[in-house]
Amino acid sequence: MNKLAKHKFKKESVLILLRRLYSHIDRRRRWQFGMLLILLLVSTLAEVVSIGSVIPFLGILSSPQAVFDHDLAQPIIHFLGLTEPKQLILPLAGAFACAVVISGGMRLLLLIAQTRLSFVTGHQLGASIYQKVLFQPYSVHASRNSSEVINGVYSKAAKVTSSVILPVLTLLSGVVMLSAVMITLLLVEPRTALTAFFGFGLIYAAIIGFTRKQLISDGERIAQQSSATIKSLQEGLGGIRDILIHGNQNTYCDAYRRVDYGLKRAQGNAVIITQSPRFLMEALGVLLMIFLAYMLAGHSEGLIGAIPILGSLALGAQRLLPVLQQAYQSWSTLRGNQASLRDTLELLDLPLPDHAVNGEVSPILFDEEIVLKQVSFRYNQGDHLILRDVDLVIPRGSRIGFVGATGSGKSTLVDLLMGLLEPTAGEMCVDGVVLNHGNLPEWQQHIAHVPQVVFLADSTIAENIAFGIPTEEIDLGRVYDAARRAQIAETIESWSDGYQTVVGERGMRLSGGQRQRIGIARALYRQADVIVFDEATSALDNETEEAVMNAIDSLSRDLTVLMIAHRHSTLSVCNEVIQVDSGSVTSVGSYSDFNELYNAKR
Repeated sequence: MNKLAKHKFKKESVLILLRRLYSHIDRRRRWQFGMLLILLLVSTLAEVVSIGSVIPFLGILSSPQAVFDHDLAQPIIHFLGLTEPKQLILPLAGAFACAVVISGGMRLLLLIAQTRLSFVTGHQLGASIYQKVLFQPYSVHASRNSSEVINGVYSKAAKVTSSVILPVLTLLSGVVMLSAVMITLLLVEPRTALTAFFGFGLIYAAIIGFTRKQLISDGERIAQQSSATIKSLQEGLGGIRDILIHGNQNTYCDAYRRVDYGLKRAQGNAVIITQSPRFLMEALGVLLMIFLAYMLAGHSEGLIGAIPILGSLALGAQRLLPVLQQAYQSWSTLRGNQASLRDTLELLDLPLPDHAVNGEVSPILFDEEIVLKQVSFRYNQGDHLILRDVDLVIPRGSRIGFVGATGSGKSTLVDLLMGLLEPTAGEMCVDGVVLNHGNLPEWQQHIAHVPQVVFLADSTIAENIAFGIPTEEIDLGRVYDAARRAQIAETIESWSDGYQTVVGERGMRLSGGQRQRIGIARALYRQADVIVFDEATSALDNETEEAVMNAIDSLSRDLTVLMIAHRHSTLSVCNEVIQVDSGSVTSVGSYSDFNELYNAKR
């Protein structure tokens, strides 16, 4: 994120960030939030009833005759046919018990509903982030650190669930519940209720003012250090072979300790700030009840007459203090995770291309040729041109080799041909159709890619050859055929589990040559019109490479092959070799012409 974007985000309040987050929640979840609000109101009503029902219950215990003679008790007395005060104890005890049980049940139901809705909404947001990230252009992926993306999709999206959505719902329910309890207590004992509310409120307000900057600072540190922690782990585990050989495990351990210590310290500070007021409030609540008992005992009714009021206030305080603490904890959690929410929103705001929403992409027509007209490319405005004024014509069914020194631009040129990058200037056409951001996915339906380092998932050989295809939809016949044409079928079938052999993480159980041939089989399984080999045979021995290249050369003449190679023998199957130097195409000719020129230079 650039400095300007960070500055812009810092000006956004929590409320603005929450509005932006709400815009990413789908219609179904919004409807569920509405239902949750109704459940909250019902639960609040049950809470008020339970607090109010304690007054007649304690009154019948402490002053039976007064309750029996009360006007509000007469309908119940007549309905039940009661004749003396003690007969009223059981109905009022039953009513109080029912009110408490219903109130507790409603609170439990509310907790379950808001927790499940929070986590399912977090799931939706995380899946949306992952989808948007995967559909971003290759240039975006090339400029973004993968640890930031992983942290955003997994850690920060999960943190939005537990530290944003759930606290917001808890804060909302706390405010509604707090208002209802306060209204009930005001009806019972106005002065005491107001004193307690403003006293506790001022204490929490002071704590909020005192800890606000610390929470924001710790939140920024948590957001930054969580990405740094994942990056440290990725680097250590990703380079494990070199680390083991060089014996520098302690270097990576120390690096991890540094970033993780800062992360854990900030997380610990946040927990202390959010939890510590609770203990102060519990002690103050007890002191308040002692003071009230002393004050009410001096009234004309004495302590007996004060018991119902004390009971209702005690029950109200028992509800009020946790609600205040939950509201404060939710607020502080929101403030502490404001930075993570900003980072998550940055990913949620990524644009999604039309074909990601509309479903399947149909390939465009490719019967004749690919044409590049005055194509230039740079990654960012102001950078130097990596490619400059490239003109090329690649007929369908041709075998084209690309050669050039490291940094010459040949890989960038092939990335443009695959639709991974878009020209900064000029245009690329397929059968006369100009390729642009809108139809690049349709062109990519024709392409299969075999990179220098083939990515293999920790799954079976068959699943890796049919990479990206759901297991139940894999065509095993195509898998076997692709493996045979990639010269790896015999090796696979010699293993005890055959095509169900698990390759291990990143194919660590396979040799380099085996990984490359599985990558070639994957391209052949795709049955694409254009196969791009990016030094894909560099890990093969000469004999195996020759067999693979013969297999490629024997494929249908309708198949177009684009090949980057440093080993000149690999280019022998090419009918045309393109030389790239300093971002420009310097020569286009046959393999024999290229080989003759190469030998002359030697």
